[in-house]
Amino acid sequence: MRQALRLLPLPLCIACALAAHHPAAAADDDIEPDWSLCPIVESVPEFPDAHPATGSPADRASLPTDIAGDRLAGVDGESLEYSGNVTLRRGDQFLGADNLEYRSESSTYVASGRVRYQDSGMRLVAERLEGDQEADTHRVDNVTYQLTERRGNGGAERIEMKGAQGALYGSTYSTCPPDDRWWELRAERIDIDNDEGQGIARNATLRLGKVPVLYVPLFAFPTDNRRRTGLLYPSISYSSRNGFDWRQPIYLNLAPHYDMTLEPRLMTRRGLMLGTEFRYRTQGGSGVFDVELFPSDRLARDGRQDEIDQGILPENRRKDDRGMFRFSGQQAVNRHWQARTNLSWASDPRYLEDSSSNLQGRTDFSVRSDLGVYGRGRSWDAGIMADYWQLGDYTQPERVLPYHRLPRLYANWEDSFGRFLVAGASADLTRFQHADSRARPGGSRLDFKPWVSMPLEGAAWYITPTLAWRYTGYELEDDLARLVAQAQGIAPDASPSRSLPITTVDAGVYFDRTLLFRGEQHLQTLEPRLFYLNTPWRDQSALPLLDTQAMSYSWGQLFRDNRFTGADRQADANQLTLALTTRLVNAETGREKLAASLGQIHYFEDSRVGLGPGSPVIREGRSAWIADASYEINDRWSIGGTYHWNPASSQEDLASVRTRYLVGDDGVVNLSYRYRRNADTRADLLEQVDFSFLYPLDPSWSLVGRYYYSLLDNQLLEGIAGVQWDSCCVAARLVARRYVRNYLGEMNDAIQLEIEFKGLGSAGPKTTDRLRRAILGYHREDLYLVPPPEVRNDDGIPPPADVSP
Repeated sequence: MRQALRLLPLPLCIACALAAHHPAAAADDDIEPDWSLCPIVESVPEFPDAHPATGSPADRASLPTDIAGDRLAGVDGESLEYSGNVTLRRGDQFLGADNLEYRSESSTYVASGRVRYQDSGMRLVAERLEGDQEADTHRVDNVTYQLTERRGNGGAERIEMKGAQGALYGSTYSTCPPDDRWWELRAERIDIDNDEGQGIARNATLRLGKVPVLYVPLFAFPTDNRRRTGLLYPSISYSSRNGFDWRQPIYLNLAPHYDMTLEPRLMTRRGLMLGTEFRYRTQGGSGVFDVELFPSDRLARDGRQDEIDQGILPENRRKDDRGMFRFSGQQAVNRHWQARTNLSWASDPRYLEDSSSNLQGRTDFSVRSDLGVYGRGRSWDAGIMADYWQLGDYTQPERVLPYHRLPRLYANWEDSFGRFLVAGASADLTRFQHADSRARPGGSRLDFKPWVSMPLEGAAWYITPTLAWRYTGYELEDDLARLVAQAQGIAPDASPSRSLPITTVDAGVYFDRTLLFRGEQHLQTLEPRLFYLNTPWRDQSALPLLDTQAMSYSWGQLFRDNRFTGADRQADANQLTLALTTRLVNAETGREKLAASLGQIHYFEDSRVGLGPGSPVIREGRSAWIADASYEINDRWSIGGTYHWNPASSQEDLASVRTRYLVGDDGVVNLSYRYRRNADTRADLLEQVDFSFLYPLDPSWSLVGRYYYSLLDNQLLEGIAGVQWDSCCVAARLVARRYVRNYLGEMNDAIQLEIEFKGLGSAGPKTTDRLRRAILGYHREDLYLVPPPEVRNDDGIPPPADVSP
């Protein structure tokens, strides 16, 4: 028969109160907890008489409740007593009991004997269930529950509810198996207000095994997705510079569209710092303010004499009162235009280094701020922006910084006209200023490059001739014009310019065949390619160097129309690139088994344009051969390498070898070697070896490490050593790091311990961010997303310290 008896709201209370993440677990982790070590044991097994869930929780209010039992006594409309296998069903909900008594006149009910409840998110068993439906009050005794949508289980001595408010007494929660409690969260009482989306726990204790490790007399936590003010987990670490380091984040939910996190930080060797993060969201935009205030840093006071002894410039020394400001935001203007900004400011050049004394930290050479409005359409993109550079390495003078662009306007356009014609243009107008305006005066530059192309192609071939014209003109400050003239021995020119045509022809053919390789079908390709470039010589000695450097010789440079970055130099060229690539692709899986490429440039004339007096000339003849190959030996082992052979010197200019081996389901071992020589001076630029690994000893224990060493300098660049322990519901990582913190080669040390309570949160600083950057394949979803460290584009040479060409 069908009755008006409703199923109770108490499961919602239980799920929210016992399984909710309080603010300590509010931080998101993009790595899903690993539950593979968990036994298949549930505190509440499935109910054999429960029906399959139908519908969703949102459908419950519109669905009827069906009641059935072996025996029924009483008068309909007065009181009813069901006994023997009593069940109530509504949508995804099921309630079972041995006996159920319902009195219509008082709207009260009592369920007893093997009380069982199940829905799409949880299962529970209880000793007794009673309540008043008219008054909307309910009570359940001796509850044991099991979450089904996510991992978690626990219980409560008693639950009482009235409307949307409720209270749980003697409650527990854990993601560990019921008979193997590595950790458990207990609370003497939890008050729930579902209307407000808030719970308040009293006398809460986090236990490791049977040992209480954290006691909180009172804390509030959210019961839904609404944010709530409260404490986040503290971060505890130790480093040689900071000493004992304690951070205690405090989350403030100020409004639905903005919030703030305060982060007091105590460093025993330095003092007290206050960090503040303010986030906001608007219609079509969002932003984050991050402020750090560090008054009376003892590191500045105690290290002042050392700075004087080392001859550090006064403007690069630590300030007594220190801090940093960051702001990152974006705002949509309309469907084509968006405003974006990243602003940063530090009190002194040593702040970045001093604040990065932890496992995740890194020291940046400079701090860049930028803001702008950017647009994009079907065939165009444009923007107006500005950027500003601040020194981040106290060992360097300000003159090594790049120029500020205050402002920069740019636009790019490309469109097709019929089947065989594509045209486009790029324009860039920039005003350059420098932090050290006396040593590096500035000016303005216009760079304009229209072009037209005729792509011709078939099923297995293509030919694309392109004709471009490039104009670059300047308005220089008088001091800059004089500096350029003095360096070149020419008359000063405040308005130099350069104009020239650029012609390219790019052509290629694709061949393929099917072959049997190691017993499997593969598709082999053969891809020859020709790239011809012709650019006449123009005298560019009167042009300054504002943002231009020579590119490192690489595979990509074989097919570029300029060997310089920036617009201050356009290389003259009459050259032809010959390249060949072959691939071996598994026909069944689509994975690339082998890829190999070989290429070389033939120079028909000398290329005379350089960065300044004495710059090397590229002579008529042939460039270095570039060979690159990668091979998957099997599903676990792959190897690759790059080699540049210079026929002029009969020596290699670059050699790079890399290999990777996958260990089990989680482990990985990486080994690489890199060597680069200056092709003109034959001087060694770098020679490095990089070894990193995540090696599982057994399902629970694993080792992590990295050894990144410069053979040329006989110096460790970065060393990481750590041990990881994992169980069903608890994981821990102890990691130490030693790394170069500045250009002088000075080292810094850090050690950190992180304990993760799976399904609840983690205590201690996050170590995974740095490990994922240092170890290619750490948490294997990164395997093909994060490339190994590359040889730097500037061949290890710092930015130019002068403006002479």
